[in-house]
Amino acid sequence: MHTISNTAQADNTAYFAACTRAQHRARSSYFTQYVITDREVGYIAVDEGDYSPMPMEMIDRVVYAVTGKLDDEL
Repeated sequence: MHTISNTAQADNTAYFAACTRAQHRARSSYFTQYVITDREVGYIAVDEGDYSPMPMEMIDRVVYAVTGKLDDEL
């Protein structure tokens, strides 16, 4: 029988929660939403607009991205 450790489950939960947050934020943003790894909490969602330009240290930790859905040209 295969079991998943509590650590792996917590890691998956944090990852999917950050992805969901990024997707929700992208609906009302012009900027790409990124999920990056974080040593303290596992994963966090960040808005590209908060970092201009995004530091390479953060870019290296990107694991998921969602393009912002707002567009003034429609």
